[in-house]
Amino acid sequence: MAAKKKHVRTNDLRGYGRIAIDATLGLTSLVETMHHNILRTPGVLGEATQQPAGGLTGFVYKSIRGVTRMVGGGIDAVLSRLVPLFDDGGSSPQREAILGALNGVLGDHLQESANPLAIPLQFRRDGDAFELTRASVAAAIPGATARIVLLVHGLCMTDLAWRRHGHDHGAALARDGFTPVYLHYNSGRHVSHNGREFAAAIEALLHAWPVPAEEIVIVGHSMGGLVARSACHYGAVEDHAWLRLLRSIVFLGTPHLGAPLERGGHWIDALLDASPYTTAFARLGKIRSAGITDLRHGSLVDEDWSRDDGAARARPRRASLPLPENVRCHAIAATLAKRVSKDPANLPGDGLVPVASALGLHDDPRRALHIPRERQWIGGAMNHLDLLDRPDVFARIRDWLRPQ
Repeated sequence: MAAKKKHVRTNDLRGYGRIAIDATLGLTSLVETMHHNILRTPGVLGEATQQPAGGLTGFVYKSIRGVTRMVGGGIDAVLSRLVPLFDDGGSSPQREAILGALNGVLGDHLQESANPLAIPLQFRRDGDAFELTRASVAAAIPGATARIVLLVHGLCMTDLAWRRHGHDHGAALARDGFTPVYLHYNSGRHVSHNGREFAAAIEALLHAWPVPAEEIVIVGHSMGGLVARSACHYGAVEDHAWLRLLRSIVFLGTPHLGAPLERGGHWIDALLDASPYTTAFARLGKIRSAGITDLRHGSLVDEDWSRDDGAARARPRRASLPLPENVRCHAIAATLAKRVSKDPANLPGDGLVPVASALGLHDDPRRALHIPRERQWIGGAMNHLDLLDRPDVFARIRDWLRPQ
């Protein structure tokens, strides 16, 4: 009898409890910062401070944080003893969707704080993870073929999101001889961190594959395309064998040149941070994961974000990372417009990603991806999520991935 799929596990309650405690501590610090700045009475555009308050005021805030941590630690200790008793069983699609969204927004914090809600990078089939050993892979993927298609989901999503309205690009490609494998990862982490781990995981998967692999293909939706490009970079650095089998990458609505919505949020942060009386509230605008901030300009490697001082608002500070050599790269963009014009620059995007960004088009040839026109396609009257299940999108993918 199959295990009942649960919406909430005991370990989830531990994770949510830790988030509640962290939020209380963060809110306390925010109020303390605002209180301290007001007491200092600087000018409207005067210099702000993030230093804790002193004297009796500082003692009060310190006491609140101490009590909060003590209560949180006690709750966590009690729940941890219940995990072995109540956490058997599968995970429901509703739980998976919540965890995917939560990791997209707070994933870097969840991992850094060792929160049990943090999603580890792993390969899955039908929502179930498997170990990267030959026996485990053979058991999880009976009838594996020599042609592997890796599907990489986008921000705030999970591997289960590939099935939409009864369609799954991976399952559909299986009818053409591909064996689909789905990556499940914490989309709130830096793209480069996920890319490096993805590269290592593919190498381990290749060594554990039950039959000799002949071809690897990657299909990446949204952020998933950036993670794929990052993996290619780090795979080349480590001289991974899987890159020699990589034949094609299909990008579905990938923000190669960045996403304007994230850049807009960055400007709001800057405006709030301009005055000591609103600088505390700027913290709220900065509650965006590392993965989301990487979408600002399509960051792919560690250097893109490690040298970003937060002040590079007018000009992106990112490395010009070319597409992998000897790999056929294809890009599909979506537009909300019903008619697709010949000039992509004049088309609206899919609600999240501009057409030019999805196709890698840029006036500066050093930043453009130079994907051949025959490997570009724009879908009309389509939003960002429609890329996951529209028949015309799959028809294009299938046509591109046919043996040359």
